[in-house]
Amino acid sequence: MEQLKTAARAAANERTWSQGVGLARDRRVRGTAQRGDEIELEVRVPTRATAFEVILDLEHQEWQCDCPGREAICSHVVGALLSLAVAAADGEAGAPAPLPTSPHVGGDVRYCIEPAGGGVTIERQIVRGDVVQRLTGSLIAVVTGRTAGPKIAATEADLTADKLLSARGGTVDSDKFERLLAVLASAKDVRWKGQPVTCSAEPLVARAIARDHGPDILLEIARPPELTEIVTVGVARVGTTLQPIAARDLVGARLEHLPMKHLYGHSQWPVLAAQVLPKLSKQLAVEVWTKRLPTLTRGEAPRIELQVTHEGDAISVLPVLVYGDPPLARVDGDRLVQLGNAIPVRDRDAERTLMWRLRDELNLAPGRRVDARGAEAMALSGKLSAWMRKDSKAASASVELTGTIDIDGTTLDLTFSGRERKPGAGETTRQAAADAVVRAWQVGAELVPLLGGGWGRVPRAWLDKHGARIADLLAIRDPDHKVPMHALPELAALCQDLDRPPPAELERLRPLLASFDGLPTPVVPPHVAVLLRPYQQLGVAWLSFCRDLGLGCVLADDMGLGKTVQAIATMKGKVLVICPTSVRFNWERELARFRPELRVATYHGSKRKLDAKAEVTVTTYPILRNDAAALAETPWDAVFFDESQAIKNPDSQVAQAAYGLRAKWRVTLSGTPVENRLDELWSQLHVTNPGLLGGRADFRDRWSDRIGAGDNTAAAQLRARIRPFVLRRLKREVAPELPPRTDAVMYVELDEQERVLYQAIHAATQREVMTVLAAGGGVMAALEALLRLRQASCHGALVPGSGVDRAVASSKLGRLLEAVSEAVSEGHKALVFSQWTSLLDLIEPHLRSAGIDFARLDGSTVDRGAVVERFQDAAGPPILLASLKAGGTGLNLTAADHVFLCDPWWNPAAEDQAADRAHRIGQDKPVMVYRLVARETVEERILLLQDKKRALAEVALGEAGAAAALTRDDLMALLA
Repeated sequence: MEQLKTAARAAANERTWSQGVGLARDRRVRGTAQRGDEIELEVRVPTRATAFEVILDLEHQEWQCDCPGREAICSHVVGALLSLAVAAADGEAGAPAPLPTSPHVGGDVRYCIEPAGGGVTIERQIVRGDVVQRLTGSLIAVVTGRTAGPKIAATEADLTADKLLSARGGTVDSDKFERLLAVLASAKDVRWKGQPVTCSAEPLVARAIARDHGPDILLEIARPPELTEIVTVGVARVGTTLQPIAARDLVGARLEHLPMKHLYGHSQWPVLAAQVLPKLSKQLAVEVWTKRLPTLTRGEAPRIELQVTHEGDAISVLPVLVYGDPPLARVDGDRLVQLGNAIPVRDRDAERTLMWRLRDELNLAPGRRVDARGAEAMALSGKLSAWMRKDSKAASASVELTGTIDIDGTTLDLTFSGRERKPGAGETTRQAAADAVVRAWQVGAELVPLLGGGWGRVPRAWLDKHGARIADLLAIRDPDHKVPMHALPELAALCQDLDRPPPAELERLRPLLASFDGLPTPVVPPHVAVLLRPYQQLGVAWLSFCRDLGLGCVLADDMGLGKTVQAIATMKGKVLVICPTSVRFNWERELARFRPELRVATYHGSKRKLDAKAEVTVTTYPILRNDAAALAETPWDAVFFDESQAIKNPDSQVAQAAYGLRAKWRVTLSGTPVENRLDELWSQLHVTNPGLLGGRADFRDRWSDRIGAGDNTAAAQLRARIRPFVLRRLKREVAPELPPRTDAVMYVELDEQERVLYQAIHAATQREVMTVLAAGGGVMAALEALLRLRQASCHGALVPGSGVDRAVASSKLGRLLEAVSEAVSEGHKALVFSQWTSLLDLIEPHLRSAGIDFARLDGSTVDRGAVVERFQDAAGPPILLASLKAGGTGLNLTAADHVFLCDPWWNPAAEDQAADRAHRIGQDKPVMVYRLVARETVEERILLLQDKKRALAEVALGEAGAAAALTRDDLMALLA
């Protein structure tokens, strides 16, 4: 019991465990049965008419519940376990553990069946302990409270039976009674003539026996020997079980036609064996007791025949239990279905052994088709191959497959075929589906199903050399077997491996493969051309080249290098721009400035409507998420995703909406395409060039996990794969005329009271984080637990329940105010960033007290453009308070030359984006960036964590020499 309880505690999350404790505490659990170490309990929840059934297996440490939940463990199992533990603790020492009881569970329903003319009568009684009460009306009405009545522990069977039975009672005819048998099969208490019985939907089948009778064979159809009595028309009793009668048209609704006997002479034996017995076997249990039937086969062992079909990434498997090779007969349930002119003698022990093996090794059952897709299909293919490998006859008869590739332009055809030799039939060519062979190779299988049946041997050596590229190309080719333009470099690499000339279409991509040399000069709108810098001219040429070929791309220039103007210069046709809400006005302004000839519409606001005549439509990511269907209906010539880190999470609704847009050309714009994980890069490239980096699981296996572990080869391979479609330039490389940016750390000493609060929170947080990690929690979950430490480093009033006076400036706020006052007195303008608007709230009154004018920009700001213009004005306020989320991306705030980052954030890219609001094209003054860091706090260690995350982005997009992984040890170092 304790082991099972421990396993359940480890599997349950806090919410599930807490709900289970509540069920146990409220005594919502009742034990119903115990068979050895297997215990059945029912759990009743207040919002449900029927109870959930829980089964606990103490021996095998397993549990199951019939609720629809998908978690590893549900609250009903937790409640059942805890209730059982309490009941065991209350029992006598050495005695079997008593089952828990519940005052919330009502009486059980008893069904009393009595014979009546033309049918039966069924009276329902509610039994609770020694109290028996007749139910005279609708059970559903009582359970739902529409009618007064006793408390009832109704089951699903009881509710279903109530729908079939009349509330007024009376005789139940045979047809309805037969339907009730299937329902009452799971009823708890059924009586026939006052005696307990069970019900079954399994029909009672009469036996047809063929046995020797002198020189002839006697076929006798007799009453089943297990028959006890006929209950009513079509229903019989076998011992204590009520069952429907099968084949009533043949044997009679009351078995009145039986026994039936017929003698078959020698000349009729083939008809008996080949026709009569197979026909009877469809309705009756046929037993052959004679060995004189000429077509009867003996000694034929049963075997499992696997009928496998492949389509795309799906596999369908139908196992069939057969006799003979080729099959003479198949086992269908308890019947033997003839497939030829012979009927084998069944070996039921061998059949059971095969079925058990099929269940244990493949989780399959004869006659039951199983379909799988994707990773599940790959795993199943591997198991099927292993199964066939144990079948020495099948393995030795497998066809040796050879791979053949045919490349015509961008069309890729792959076939796997081999020669099969059969005695007397000569040689035939057999084939296997290419997708199936590649999947089998990926999971390490040796055999693969052939088209039309049989098995082929996977050409492992050939696929070890070419399989990775082949798998990538198969995954992204269209139904006509054409690969997309962005896959041509991979197709060319495969041609090189096979010593074949590259496809002629590759020449069109040559400028992208040659470090962008030779890009044609694009036609640039006049308002833009005069303003473009040389590196921007290259960016426009690259974008235009990709646009004309329909190649998606990622413009990842450093922040402040003018990604917006480069994008605007390449707009052609019907264009959609998706951006953060905070920079929507900036896009509208820049489009009006650089492309005044374009008709621009904004899709925003509660009364938004798409302008069919607009050449450029500007909208935001929240609108994309909410109006995904409407935006997907329009075919766009181009879609630009600004600050595309917004779609970095592939599982998010906004990313899914982005994948669903219809566009000839897709471009993402981001100075930080990788912030925390390489999955973010996969998501953006999946938007621009679906399939370029394979599926998510494949991307993690091939690149993300390996790069995170420091594999420089994997990093180089990833950079080579994405290089033609990603353009990234740094400020120091292409904009040397920019004034310098100086980064400095401004350290702060906590005072005595702040230190005491910090140390107390540190001790509690350290325990919490260690608990999260020990329980298998993720790194991000543990980072969330560090939030209070970071808040205490800034101002104690940010920590809930601390009691710190909000009006008193903390050490960090005091240092900030000194620096801000000095900067303002010297004529500078400054940006003050925090990720917490609550910290900005604390800063505001101190600025007012100091007589310093300021503006503010956060998520609640309505007219962001007006705030920015006011600050940018020379006569505007010298200070702009901004949240990292609202003011950290897409804005031009070059009036400021001082930037203060009040609280270091895990993600250095977010801070760099904020600082680059000031240090960007248009800035004519040196920029000072100050990070305020409290000494001897978690903030100092966050700076080290930032360095590691910068390395992760560099290894994917730059030319860094080493990759670094963020581990749980790194996380614990934050609390050292």
